[in-house]
Amino acid sequence: MSEDINTPPSLYTAREPVFPRRVKGAFRSLKWWIMGVTLAIYYVTPWLRWDRGPHLPDQAVLVDLASRRFFFFMIEIWPHEFYFVAGLLIMAGLGLFLFTSAAGRVWCGYACPQTVWTDLFIQVERWIEGDRNARLRLHRQKWDGEKLAKYSVKWLSWLLIALATGGAWVFYFSDAPTLLKDLVTLTAHPVAYVTVAILTATTFVFGGFMREQICIYACPWPRIQAAMMDEDTITIGYRDWRGEPRGKLKKDESPEIKGDCIDCMACVNVCPMGIDIRNGQQLACITCGLCIDACNDVMDKIGKPRGLIDYLALTDETAERQGEKPIPVWKHILRPRTILYTVLWAGIGIAMLVALFLRADVDVNVSPVRNPVFVTLSDGSIRNTYDVRLRNQFHEAREFRISLEGAEGIRLELEGAEGDIVRVGADQTLQQRVYLIAPAGSEVAESGRIDLTIWFEAEGSGSRVKAGTVFNGKGN
Repeated sequence: MSEDINTPPSLYTAREPVFPRRVKGAFRSLKWWIMGVTLAIYYVTPWLRWDRGPHLPDQAVLVDLASRRFFFFMIEIWPHEFYFVAGLLIMAGLGLFLFTSAAGRVWCGYACPQTVWTDLFIQVERWIEGDRNARLRLHRQKWDGEKLAKYSVKWLSWLLIALATGGAWVFYFSDAPTLLKDLVTLTAHPVAYVTVAILTATTFVFGGFMREQICIYACPWPRIQAAMMDEDTITIGYRDWRGEPRGKLKKDESPEIKGDCIDCMACVNVCPMGIDIRNGQQLACITCGLCIDACNDVMDKIGKPRGLIDYLALTDETAERQGEKPIPVWKHILRPRTILYTVLWAGIGIAMLVALFLRADVDVNVSPVRNPVFVTLSDGSIRNTYDVRLRNQFHEAREFRISLEGAEGIRLELEGAEGDIVRVGADQTLQQRVYLIAPAGSEVAESGRIDLTIWFEAEGSGSRVKAGTVFNGKGN
């Protein structure tokens, strides 16, 4: 039967599940340590306490959306200081650029949340169903009591991990003990339940059923990072000049006619992405190093040198093919590109630290009311109106004395307050209307625009901030 030429070819290939085999080695141990540390940080951090006084939350890390503030241990970030968050995001991006240009996809292979939770899900799967061959048999087996029981236990375990993951995330946005009690007693805000449900579902699906597909199709990072890698980037590669021609050595066959690779497929069987690194660097490779552990184990058993599969750069390949010594690792890492990323990364970090320690404890904004520009009172005096926003970033309530500079004869009045002192609560913002009044017939009242300065001094602490503004007289 001839193929219909009008039917477009399919662009979708059904997923073939990957069942990576258990492996031991330096890179597998490193991945276990990173998984343990990152998961511990994620799950434990919302429960850490930090005493900030009676008026502030005692959760060490908290994104307080209601008060529009971010708390990180002793650091408190206000909405007007969002540039700190922007700086951290820029540093994170530069950090990814730096590590990718130096050592390839180390983020993807070791610390990416998709990698960490997928590793955890695979380990749970291995505990319940067995290693690679047992999981393959169970996958191909028809549905019966054994398969149903093992899959049910596995999926339930995954679901509990996913639920803990989604639950931990919402604890960063509210007091964790209080929110946990509300969630259990079904009194929490619906937004909390919706957020937990969405994150639970995505973790369950992404970590359990769409593992390598997320990395290959959904994540843009594999494509972006290609522009950051060059011939000096250290990444995982196969020394084909040493391993080829591959194949098992037959009896009475000369060892010289075969390479070191015995085509055991160990490197393929342990790969969580299901690729063959011997085919060269590929988009799907996350450079996790498990193929190195597997190959090194085989080389030890057959008495061959380690490093048939290893971290190396393209320039190393050229040197080794010519029988020369490879370039030292530090020369691959310390090159103009990585040095530039490091300088930029460090520069932003230092600038943020300086800004953090030099920032004032009081922030003020003075906005003249433009409609009308001024008001003539019954006694002929000229009044200007200002909206003042005074932010007290002390961890205790403070009284602020408001005074003028640069305009003799102007009287200051506060709406709803006696004298020139206002009280602002701890970590609170006060909206205060201020009137500046020039006597009738005075030079200030008859003039046009006059520049002046309003000072705000915290009583008892000596902290002072100022805001420049203008006074508009009749001549304006």
